[in-house]
Amino acid sequence: MSQNEPGKPVIRGFFDEPTNTISYLVADPMTGKAAIIDPVFDYDHTVGAVDARSVRAMLQAATDAGYQVEWVLETHAHADHLSGAPYIKAHTGAKIGIGEHIRDVQRIFRPIFNAADLKADGSDFDHLFTDGERFAIGALEVEVLYVPGHTPADVAYRIDDAVFVGDTLFMPDYGTARADFPGGDARQLYRSIKRLMALPPQTRLFMCHDYKAPGRDQFAWETTVAEERARNIHARDGISEDDFVAARNKRDEGLAAPRLLLPSIQVNIRAGRFPPAEANGVRYLTIPVKLKGDAASGL
Repeated sequence: MSQNEPGKPVIRGFFDEPTNTISYLVADPMTGKAAIIDPVFDYDHTVGAVDARSVRAMLQAATDAGYQVEWVLETHAHADHLSGAPYIKAHTGAKIGIGEHIRDVQRIFRPIFNAADLKADGSDFDHLFTDGERFAIGALEVEVLYVPGHTPADVAYRIDDAVFVGDTLFMPDYGTARADFPGGDARQLYRSIKRLMALPPQTRLFMCHDYKAPGRDQFAWETTVAEERARNIHARDGISEDDFVAARNKRDEGLAAPRLLLPSIQVNIRAGRFPPAEANGVRYLTIPVKLKGDAASGL
């Protein structure tokens, strides 16, 4: 947890090891107003079971500290975990916010899932943030930074000297996010990273994921602009845009799709909501199936 200094946010990270995701409870110590960033909804893909233990833990921490959660902030539509935003909204009345370019992601994926209820106008979310938009969490001012590349819709949230970067950057010894999802772009990613690295050197950067780089025994999710500029293995100072793009694209060619890609995307572009229940009361996720070669024979 960050130091409780006047005028600075109180920050507590919650690490979900099954998805290597860090969610954050961020609060204004003066007013007790708070936000939760990138919350995880526990999902067991092997049996199709969901649980709210991770978001319950965050809400309990907020209650214990006397905080009132007013916002759930998503940095993007995650492809590796399901969002717990609707659960938090149901229990606190918090608004769910994401970058306005979520509409681009919805347009890309809507035909893939062929679901009549899937919208492409962003209206599943309570607020769509624009680049440079500012809003308040109590007495704290939040600035929204548009940082596309990993997906077309990524944003970062800057609160005082802290920036929540989503999947744009990882810890310096692990590098940067992939850019091969539909709508992703390695060149955009490089420019977004350089936008973050242009912030003051002492700016604290909070990651959304950590996978423990080779040789590191502990999970970590806080670094600084200065550390990223000096040591990031993919994008430190001196690595050109063309070199980054070539290396990033080559690396992405060898990466497998995230295990929870299809469940996560179709839920998260609905602001974390599952598809409507069918007549039997059960909700179903869609898994598009591609039949290769003569695999369709006899089907």
